[in-house]
Amino acid sequence: MPGRPRSWFFRVALVAAALLRPEQRARPLAARHGPRPRSQAPGSLKCFLGALNMEMTEVTGVSLKRGSVAVEDNDRVAPAEEAKRQKILDHCLTKSQSELEHVSPPSGVSVPEPPEAVSAREGTKNSDVQLEEEEEEEEDGLSEEGEEEEEAESFADMMKHGLTELDVGITKFVSSHQGFSGILKERYSDFVVHEIGKDGRISHLDDLSVPVDEEDPSEDVFTVLTAEEKQRLEELQLFKNKETSVAIEVIEDTKEKRTIIHQAIKSLFPGLETKTEDREGKKYIVAYHAAGKKALANPRKHSWPKSRGSYCHFVLYKENKDTMDAINVLSKYLRVKPNIFSYMGTKDKRAITVQEIAVLKITAQRLAHLNKCLMNFKLGNFSYQKNPLKLGELQGNHFTVVLRNITGTDEQVQQAMNSLKEIGFINYYGMQRFGTTAVPTYQVGRAILQNSWTEVMDLILKPRSGAEKGYLVKCREEWAKTKDPAAALRKLPVKRCVEGQLLRGLSKYGMKNIVSAFGIIPRNNRLMYIHSYQSYVWNNMVSKRIEEYGLRPVPGDLVLKGATATYVDEEDVNNYSIHDVVMPLPGFDVIYPKHKISEAYREMLTADNLDIDNMRHKIRDYSLSGAYRKIIIRPQNVSWEVVAYDDPKIPLFNTDVDNLEGKPPPVFASEGKYRALKMDFSLPPSTYATMAIREVLKMDTSIKNQTQLNTTWLR
Repeated sequence: MPGRPRSWFFRVALVAAALLRPEQRARPLAARHGPRPRSQAPGSLKCFLGALNMEMTEVTGVSLKRGSVAVEDNDRVAPAEEAKRQKILDHCLTKSQSELEHVSPPSGVSVPEPPEAVSAREGTKNSDVQLEEEEEEEEDGLSEEGEEEEEAESFADMMKHGLTELDVGITKFVSSHQGFSGILKERYSDFVVHEIGKDGRISHLDDLSVPVDEEDPSEDVFTVLTAEEKQRLEELQLFKNKETSVAIEVIEDTKEKRTIIHQAIKSLFPGLETKTEDREGKKYIVAYHAAGKKALANPRKHSWPKSRGSYCHFVLYKENKDTMDAINVLSKYLRVKPNIFSYMGTKDKRAITVQEIAVLKITAQRLAHLNKCLMNFKLGNFSYQKNPLKLGELQGNHFTVVLRNITGTDEQVQQAMNSLKEIGFINYYGMQRFGTTAVPTYQVGRAILQNSWTEVMDLILKPRSGAEKGYLVKCREEWAKTKDPAAALRKLPVKRCVEGQLLRGLSKYGMKNIVSAFGIIPRNNRLMYIHSYQSYVWNNMVSKRIEEYGLRPVPGDLVLKGATATYVDEEDVNNYSIHDVVMPLPGFDVIYPKHKISEAYREMLTADNLDIDNMRHKIRDYSLSGAYRKIIIRPQNVSWEVVAYDDPKIPLFNTDVDNLEGKPPPVFASEGKYRALKMDFSLPPSTYATMAIREVLKMDTSIKNQTQLNTTWLR
């Protein structure tokens, strides 16, 4: 991280990097598709398989993200790149700004996704569970480099404890073609996602211009204040000191200069008001709080033209950042709260993504200025609108995916892609839904539904095999030895992981009130566990359904008429196709098929000590209403081509930014050392692109299986 001393291990790592073959070294950031972090080198399993199991999927507005060390290590950057980034940061921000604090996902698990089942319960809170999201400062502990030092066990060895597709019910394919191998996300720029808006249009970044508005301040507002003045104003804005005002002397006393300073303060520091004062014959601009602490979260109403829509909509292009991290960065630079941003869905980290964002009463001019400050971001296509965006309003996502170094013949590729286009793929929940460590998330969810709170605590905190950072290992060991939450918490330099949040809750409420302690964890993270269990059941049941009845509708199946599920009768079975059939996620507000699979649901839940006829929980948040999900998805707008290439580092297609910069598209030779499959397709919300790619390759997408398959390649 910027400003932290480098450990000896980091210096050794640099020497090791220098010994890599040239094609293994990270590309410079100046290369269009961004840096390849150290964990992405072609010889690194973290690159290959961290990629293979990551997903760019849209789930009613919230993405799934596999949060293991294999992926999170991509945050690290080489020193040269870090120095360049710090130089830009220093130019755009004052030195007093603290680093962003991000809520870490549970170790080895996904960021939560509220599926369709959540919508009926959204906004409800259990009165018995006190929820806290304290703004606790994270303590400095091990540097990220220092954490690596403790990971002596190879990633391949650690992942032998992980899950396979078989473990989570992913067992069937729908096509008959012969599978082949290929490398997914060898570079994150091999996976590009464009959001499909509610009007059906695919979002593209193709215009960086700012809408003309006579009331916008001039560009001088960004340069008129010194770094010291910005620091003092920020401290005033954020109530970081006891000052009630900040006075800035007007050196060149003209009305124009005073106007620019007034505009700069109001524009860059929402919540502050200004006035001009004479002091001992000199002019000062005095900044002060007009409305107390609420002003920071609620931008000034009177400074926004009535003729302009309250929301600035823009297209966000980002590389190797998930949506929430990106919004945290934007809010930090703009000095506003993240909750004034809205979006239709979050996009995952390890990809290039393009989506629409809306922000309350921030001008397009201020947003466009960020293009000069931020790396791996671009903002454009600005417009003012009356309304924000809402989660789930999107129609889906369009994917452009490159599978490199494929082994399939042209005929195999043709068969595979034709099958994907005409039949589709089984709509399984992907592997990252279930975590990557020895304790799958669905096991925690099952314990919650069983009301077994001691087991919930033990599953989250007990020592485990698998890929974890050193400080988590020490924390778990301390917990196993002492069962003292305060002692275990002291082993964590980062308190915002789910383990830290639970330990903080146990310290506050005691070991006899685990329910309240667990309630400190953010609601979406808690719900993620029970949604994982629902997904686990659904995957297993859809595999049984396809094994029992194949790819045709049968009497007793369920189909949707509007939002209502109805049974398929013998007389109308020919009116439906397999693409109409849905199956339920277990809950109190769904019906089950009228054939053998209904009993299979009952048997599976009974084996887990759950009553399928009573899925309500005494804590309202954990009551499952259920939902319906199509068992087969047929992608739209499917196209593909096989291209030859020699250099594994070169991009194989242009991004939106490449096109804006006038970069010519790549030209391919008729023959090359390698072959790649470039695929384009669109998927609806709540579907997993890796499951579509699994159907094409006929490969197990779990990290554990890919680790075993690719040991030779890694050597």
